[in-house]
Amino acid sequence: MSTIPTVTLNNGAVIPQLGFGVWQVPDDEAAPAVGAAIEAGYRSIDTAAVYENEAGTGKAIADSGVAREELFVTTKLWNSGTVDWSGQQGRDAVLRAFDESLGKLGLDYVDLYLIHWPRPMHGSFGNIWKAFEELAADGRAKSVGVSNFGPQQLKVLVEESALVPVLNQVELHPYFPQHELRAFHAEHGIATEAWSPLGQGKTLLGEAVLTRIAEKHGRTAAQVVLRWHLQSGVIAIPKSVTPSRIRENLDVVGFELDAEDLAAIAGLDNGGRIGPDPQGFDWN
Repeated sequence: MSTIPTVTLNNGAVIPQLGFGVWQVPDDEAAPAVGAAIEAGYRSIDTAAVYENEAGTGKAIADSGVAREELFVTTKLWNSGTVDWSGQQGRDAVLRAFDESLGKLGLDYVDLYLIHWPRPMHGSFGNIWKAFEELAADGRAKSVGVSNFGPQQLKVLVEESALVPVLNQVELHPYFPQHELRAFHAEHGIATEAWSPLGQGKTLLGEAVLTRIAEKHGRTAAQVVLRWHLQSGVIAIPKSVTPSRIRENLDVVGFELDAEDLAAIAGLDNGGRIGPDPQGFDWN
């Protein structure tokens, strides 16, 4: 792990720049997948309440034999439309959800707790953030941040709270590099983390540009894209349940993309999202 670069967050915490995500991994598959990732050398693990695999993730962590302080564990609040997130009721709902996640993970604390979606049409994220401030103050969440927030919502938190999110986890890949959002992050000391860093897999990784660069460096297209994230200063959390792919995704520090490579990858930007636009995304 000494070769994996790290990012120092705005509260001084340090997160590996390459982590392991478990989105869409069933709970019974999470334990072997996370176990394989930790064995391969990953020290950052990203899950969420809505993934319904916190228990399997926690089992892998417990069985890994790796000291807890060597792991950086992230989970997320599923702030669904079935809960009233306003006032005291909202605060209590946040704390209950956090306790439930912590219990499933079997941990005394998490290294990072995120608001999963902004749901800006409801205006509740500010109240949720107040409860996050409490969790950060008592140390059960060593760091707190957000996911899928845009500049508008981040500006509210920056202006109304003394606690700036350490990180914003968003969709980000060569098709959708999020230049404007990353500029806002840089201005306010917020780290950028990419979910689905490899795009939709075969679609992005089949691009001739990436194939050519991969051949040039004797690497795979996936390794090229992950290297692009690292050189862009972005934290990436690729997902896989295949042990060989898990190891491959971690092996991205032995080469460097040159200016020509980076310019070619920049040409893939087409503004195309995989997931929904967070500004209009809601659920019940």
